[in-house]
Amino acid sequence: MRVHLVTGAGSGIGLALADRLEARGDRVLRLTRDVVDLADADAVRRWADGLGETRLDSVSHVAGTVDLGTVADLDLAAWRRQLDVNLTAPAVLTAALLPALRAARGTVVLVNSSAGLTAHAGWSAYAASKYGLRALADTLRAEEAEHGVRVTTVFPSRTATPMQEKVHEQEGRTYDSSRWIRPETVVEAIVHVLDLPADATIPELVIRPR
Repeated sequence: MRVHLVTGAGSGIGLALADRLEARGDRVLRLTRDVVDLADADAVRRWADGLGETRLDSVSHVAGTVDLGTVADLDLAAWRRQLDVNLTAPAVLTAALLPALRAARGTVVLVNSSAGLTAHAGWSAYAASKYGLRALADTLRAEEAEHGVRVTTVFPSRTATPMQEKVHEQEGRTYDSSRWIRPETVVEAIVHVLDLPADATIPELVIRPR
């Protein structure tokens, strides 16, 4: 039985991914807000160290947080939380779980954002965290290739999730989920990455609405 860890498994893409993997018979470790606060790096490390898994076929970093604001106006707490949750937590969690990933020659999936490819006004801290996440993935990919660990960054455009609803609220726009990519569509892409034969890797995957 394959074993996966999914962060952000309480809603949106993370929930859809965890449900999909369990439905096909895989075992899924669901990391949600009530399990550990991803903004607390020390707590993340303690939780990972106590997990007790010797093999992990994949770790999918789906959790994220967003608070829009300009460089001039965004407060320090919002900067710290977005960098802690969106960038530091994936780094700390992955580092702690590398022995289990290496043992299974597993895959790390980092769900990024179109904001990790192009930064726009008002997206200061969030875009910075996502650009950093891409750099983390590139570094990890180069470091872990010799250990058989594959690393994929997925860049979905706006997806119909609770986070997207929050973004619309912050933008002062009406939210219409039918306009955006379904979480299940992003999950299809992630599952394709997880099931890829061992002779290939997908470094990056960009998903846009039609």
